Amino acid sequence: MSDRKPVINRSRLAQLLRKMINIYSPSGKEGDLIDYLEGFLKRHGLPVMRQKVDEERDNLIVEPDETEPELVFVGHVDTVEAFDLEQYSYERDGDEVQGLGSADMKGGCAAMIEAFVSLWEAGDRDLPVALALVVGEEDSGDGARRLVREFQFSNAIVGEPTSLQPCLSHYGYLEVQLITESKQVHASLAREAHGAVDGMLHLLLALTRHLKKEYPEAVYNIRNLSSSDVGFAVPGRCEAWVDIHVPPRSALGEMTQALEELVDAEEQRGAMPSSYISFHNIDSGYELPVRGALVDNLREILMTRNGSFEPTAFRSHSDANLLWNAGIRPLVLGPGQLEKAHTSDESISFSEVASAAEIYIALARSFGDTDES
Repeated sequence: MSDRKPVINRSRLAQLLRKMINIYSPSGKEGDLIDYLEGFLKRHGLPVMRQKVDEERDNLIVEPDETEPELVFVGHVDTVEAFDLEQYSYERDGDEVQGLGSADMKGGCAAMIEAFVSLWEAGDRDLPVALALVVGEEDSGDGARRLVREFQFSNAIVGEPTSLQPCLSHYGYLEVQLITESKQVHASLAREAHGAVDGMLHLLLALTRHLKKEYPEAVYNIRNLSSSDVGFAVPGRCEAWVDIHVPPRSALGEMTQALEELVDAEEQRGAMPSSYISFHNIDSGYELPVRGALVDNLREILMTRNGSFEPTAFRSHSDANLLWNAGIRPLVLGPGQLEKAHTSDESISFSEVASAAEIYIALARSFGDTDES
């Protein structure tokens, strides 16, 4: 490890964050941003490689040449779709930076990139740390899935927005699809029919009542509700998608079985049409032990900087769930507030992005001081 202390370049970091926000990169369309970041890393001399995810999309990986990484910094470069294509781009008002993806998580990615560039400039080129910029987190997580299939590592920092609070635990996630089907009839006969839409509303009410009673700490979101477009008729099909976030220790197997039994029971009562439930994502939560190199090093860094180390739980779904399922210990820590993610006025504090870069540098260098993983 070099004797020179890496120092972040705040002007370079600000320009990088601005450029990243101004390149529109919703899930599935990350190519322009990946191309830009690859060029940026190469211009600063870092050994960056592409990892193919599909025919048109790639992750970017920076890793030491002759050292197996003990810690990988993981950030996703994709965003949700823009609420308004005329108003998604970068704006800055004092310390606050606005724009699509600023908090989730281009701020975290920019901090990680600046940390690695600063380390490289200071001569820290053989640390057992790597950087992975992945695609697809806001959709299916295909970038992270490809990453863990081809690379082996034990520890990860995932830069989701946590206001720089360390998240040693992570909520689990269920993505639920509900379908109701009935006979399509003329709209004037709706009173005599058990329509698919009426059935779906009845089913959703039963499901949400069940969750509130049996899983009061769970957070559910009815994300989509749609029926077949049939004109002046009772629709024969209705579909709903429900997100369910559950505390780290929740037994997802028991929950999925209970929900399947609930749907069967509601259909058996005979007051509603055919009903189906399926689970498209089942990702367990987790709790990391409050010990080991990753946690010990981060505790020392945060105590030195802030005088406090207050772990909490990450309440959303993220690539960290996928890393955990692959046998990796992921700690979530990044700039920005989760409450501002996926909103029309998403923003982040630039000072917090700069602080994140400094913490990432310190954490990377701490792995150069220990053989423990």
